[in-house]
Amino acid sequence: MGQKSVLKNISFSHIVFLLVLQLFAFTCESRPPFACDPANGATRNLPFCRVSLHIRDRVGDLIGRLTLQEKIRLLVNNAAPVSRLGIKGYEWWSEALHGVSNTGPGVKFGGEFPGATSFPQVITTAASYNASLWEAIGQVVSDEARAMYNGGVAGLTYWSPNVNIFRDPRWGRGQETPGEDPALAARYAASYVRGLQGNGGGNRLKVAACCKHYTAYDLDFWNGMDRFHFNAKVSKQDLEETYNVPFKACVFEGRVASVMCSYNQVNGKPTCADPNLLRDTIRGQWRLNGYIVSDCDSVGVLFNDQHYTATPEDAAAASIKAGLDLDCGPFLAIHTEGAIRSGKLNEADVNRALANLLTVQMRLGMFDGPRQPYLNLGPKDVCTPAHQQLALEAARQGIVLLQNRNRALPLSTSRHRTVAVIGPNSDVTDTMIGNYAGIPCGYTTPLQGISRYVKTIHEIGCASVSCPDNRQFGRAEAAARQADATVLLMGLNQGIEREGLDRVGLLLPGHQQELVSRVTKASRGPVVLVLMSGGPIDVAFAKNDPKIAAILWAGYPGQAGGTAIADVLFGTTNPGGKLPMTWYPQDYLAKMPMNDMGLHADPSRGYPGRTYRFYKGPVVFPFGFGLSYTSFRHTLAHSPTKLSVPFTSSKAFKNTTMLSKAIRVSHTSCEILNLGVHIDVENIGEMDGTHTVMVFVSGEYGAGKKLVAFEKIHVMAGAKQRVRVNIDPCNHLSVVDQFGIRRIPMGEHNLHFGEDLKHTIILQNDVEEIKS
Repeated sequence: MGQKSVLKNISFSHIVFLLVLQLFAFTCESRPPFACDPANGATRNLPFCRVSLHIRDRVGDLIGRLTLQEKIRLLVNNAAPVSRLGIKGYEWWSEALHGVSNTGPGVKFGGEFPGATSFPQVITTAASYNASLWEAIGQVVSDEARAMYNGGVAGLTYWSPNVNIFRDPRWGRGQETPGEDPALAARYAASYVRGLQGNGGGNRLKVAACCKHYTAYDLDFWNGMDRFHFNAKVSKQDLEETYNVPFKACVFEGRVASVMCSYNQVNGKPTCADPNLLRDTIRGQWRLNGYIVSDCDSVGVLFNDQHYTATPEDAAAASIKAGLDLDCGPFLAIHTEGAIRSGKLNEADVNRALANLLTVQMRLGMFDGPRQPYLNLGPKDVCTPAHQQLALEAARQGIVLLQNRNRALPLSTSRHRTVAVIGPNSDVTDTMIGNYAGIPCGYTTPLQGISRYVKTIHEIGCASVSCPDNRQFGRAEAAARQADATVLLMGLNQGIEREGLDRVGLLLPGHQQELVSRVTKASRGPVVLVLMSGGPIDVAFAKNDPKIAAILWAGYPGQAGGTAIADVLFGTTNPGGKLPMTWYPQDYLAKMPMNDMGLHADPSRGYPGRTYRFYKGPVVFPFGFGLSYTSFRHTLAHSPTKLSVPFTSSKAFKNTTMLSKAIRVSHTSCEILNLGVHIDVENIGEMDGTHTVMVFVSGEYGAGKKLVAFEKIHVMAGAKQRVRVNIDPCNHLSVVDQFGIRRIPMGEHNLHFGEDLKHTIILQNDVEEIKS
């Protein structure tokens, strides 16, 4: 506002002059060009510096000028400079899981960039079921990443997002993922990647995203087994139906610039040396336009820990020939030349890998000299009020209301003038941001958030989240007796679940359950249990305690988590989050070895199955569950009842043990198949609220209902809103058989909208069945 008042009395020509000076000043203060500096007379006219040429030709020219040793030193994350060609060294490893992070060496906070906006952990953001929010977060993160790159303190290649399936509730890294459902994870992946990379630049990239860890990767350390030695035995059905779905969406829909292979083996082969997974699938079938990178030291792991090859040169050759382009770690820099000298690898293989890396750098503008895109972004664009407001909004949308007896929530500032705030997570900061976080712009703790509404009495109760004893419980009980309401902030932190640390159970740690029960018994007013965690917690005791009025799950809600929690507690925000994972009872684990990768139930061996799609036993809270302070009603406005599925092969139908009549997806014209379903959603309560229309599909051919689509809407109290949901039969109505072949069953498909509406669509082929 101040700038406008100053400029309004200045002529247009003066304004232009000032803006040019401002841009020039910022350009001079920012880092010098990565390559192709016009001040370097030796390189400025070389073809690889000519922006007018096709990137393919520029890459070819540059590779032709490099020696073998120079090429090899570009195949690792800390790529060496090529001084004679004016190319600086580059650190490929930066992280941006839910905000620009200094977890990797590519980002340095300090000076003009003391921190960056820290959004909620991914599992919390996923609970919003809001694809436009995920893309908006990606846009903000890439704004801040570009600003920091311009300031010389960050890279442009970010190894995020983590889109692995949250298969086992004990996994310490489940917090980093969008949850257990492949459709949810796939849409999150594509949305966040689009936000990071930018939509409008064609082949150009704002930053380069990376989907990790490919594939079937979801065990860190359990029962003596670690991720460096784990061989994931996965069926073709589970791989196609679940584990690979988010990665395919990253490449096909998000057009991601990179995929990271994982530490583990899949069916006896290290993923980073498996040509079927890398060369044939990611680059061949899915047509990745980008590079494939190893998880850090993965190539060393497959040689040193997994003993997959006889020599280190064999390991270097196997990984590069399989399709690996970049090694996070020094292994390829040390052993690639030896692999070539011994005839195990060709220089042409190195050239192919290098071409993929250089192409991404050129798409980022790193070889365009000073003509960099986004040069206007700088310190003023990091931690802006708008960015921090989005972090708050994301936290609000991710909070899930799990229980609300007799509409105890929202609390009233007039009736609940004094609130006891109790628990080891009541006044935390770092806990709220989870792992792979950077330095936030600032924090608002739950205690601070609640204190903005009412007077508080604070007691920690447990000295830490591990809650080793009950020595402070008496003070917590006394606080609850004095207050008009009690809010217990319990749960987990990175000392319980994180990378390298899987959980051993699902109960609250230590004496936390005892603290909750004792404080609840002592409290004179309503008791609200707020849980922070990445993974699910068995809180059946609290669910069944009639004195615990409400339960909220906040995940790890980011820098503004305390404000968001308080806003939900006092009704400023109407919660609309839904669980992205099943909350299992503790005894579920007894039948589930963590290293069993099977998803489908197998009654013959007492195996109950994994995730809501295949496990049908008792749960504490189901996948997709979440309450609101209002109520919604669904009505079908328009939907077809029949759809004809054409086929393009004389062998379209094939009998299997699973399906008696189905068309292979590869034998039909998917591009012309689409179902538009229109749903009216009415808010029949008294409060405005957000609502997720979740569409599940079931039929005689499958194990049960599966999520296929969802849309987030805001509906005013008493109002009605129409939502269109697009159903893609090849994707949403297909099933995968035991051979990993995706097919569309003919016959009835039931669409479920919430709990109150079901619609049946009949799929049929337009001619007589042709038997193979």
